[in-house]
Amino acid sequence: MAERVDLLLRPRWLIRVEPDCQPLAGHALAIRDGRIVAVLPTEAANERFAPDRVEDLPDHVLMPGMVNAHTHAAMNLLRGLGDDLALMDWLQQAIWPAEGRHVSAEFVRDGTTLAAAEMLRGGITAFNDMYFFPDAAAAAVDRIGMRAQLGVVVIEFASSYASGPDDYLGKGLATRDDWKGHPRISFALAPHAPYTVSDGSFERVRSLADELDLTVHLHVHETRHELEASVAEHGTRPLARLERLGLLSPNLLAVHSVHLDAGEIEAMARHGVRVAHCPSSNMKLASGIAPVTDLLAAGVSVGLGSDGAASNNRLDLFMEMREAALLAKLGRLDATALGAHQALTMATLGGARAIGLDAEIGSLVPGKWADLCAVAFDDPDLSPCFDPVSHLVYVAGRENVSHVWVGGRLLAHRRRLLGIEEGELMAISALWQNRIEQQAQ
Repeated sequence: MAERVDLLLRPRWLIRVEPDCQPLAGHALAIRDGRIVAVLPTEAANERFAPDRVEDLPDHVLMPGMVNAHTHAAMNLLRGLGDDLALMDWLQQAIWPAEGRHVSAEFVRDGTTLAAAEMLRGGITAFNDMYFFPDAAAAAVDRIGMRAQLGVVVIEFASSYASGPDDYLGKGLATRDDWKGHPRISFALAPHAPYTVSDGSFERVRSLADELDLTVHLHVHETRHELEASVAEHGTRPLARLERLGLLSPNLLAVHSVHLDAGEIEAMARHGVRVAHCPSSNMKLASGIAPVTDLLAAGVSVGLGSDGAASNNRLDLFMEMREAALLAKLGRLDATALGAHQALTMATLGGARAIGLDAEIGSLVPGKWADLCAVAFDDPDLSPCFDPVSHLVYVAGRENVSHVWVGGRLLAHRRRLLGIEEGELMAISALWQNRIEQQAQ
């Protein structure tokens, strides 16, 4: 008797990512109760399963949904504000003043809604966020239907959200408790950066991370200025300070990690630290080229992040894949430094590992959630195709994404979201643009 499943997908090519990225032709994927049941040859699938629905994808690649390992989703409302400035000038002259005037629960809800819509249409099914008012972000994620890991921000100075480190932690952990058990929303501890967090706050974060087994999501070694300031204030580079405080561990997600020496890379590998590589943001802010090939060679798990739309201008992991591969080649003057298969892994399973969700998402493995992305190769600009993985990294873009599923539920089709109208998104954007422009005058 045939086995019932909810959905049987039959693409031209299927890329599992795990155990490898080798494209499989003539294979199907079965889904039941939101999870992957099997990946097997199409003929065998047709015999084994009685699906409630069949989706044929004759010109498509079916792959895991991409995982954005680092972003500040609500900052979509600040896209293009203060462009072409160095990092600290950008923060001090443009971003922090604007946030001081506008950040609220409403701002975060609306900005996260816009960001989630942008990511979902582009094949991103999960993201790791660091921002204020995580309860408002959770409400937006819940409505859109994506998967997210939300940061419990820790920073020394007051904001419209909290008065100081203890207040940030108290409110953030209370929000975590409120959303506990949600199938798509989880939480991490998110101390902003070594230059905005004290030793005492870091020690509290380390204790909580150990007690609650939470990821610690942290900007680190992003710019040379950060390193120089740390040496001047603390007598050591940030990673050495973090190691002294006990923060280097498998719980740590080190975002950017641009300026690393060989000893620091060895220490990260030895302690099991994970890295979120944000090539577009690093280029736009002239931070530098992260030593991704050295990190990977040392055994460090690396995922890809977009950073926020204010320091990148788009939440687009197709662009990040391409730029990660090209930057690695340029930085090493070696065309073989980082290949398409590695870049695709970084955007999917690497991102899932970075945020600690690789047991649940990031590859097409039975038992994992059916977080999936189909990319249509039915455009002359993508023809001919000799290697689908190469095409995904070097040719295709988010405009070629045709279907996106999260937990087996179709959320986007041909760039149209099924859970929110485009007119509402445009109205949200117009509302905040007017407010921000009026306040700036």
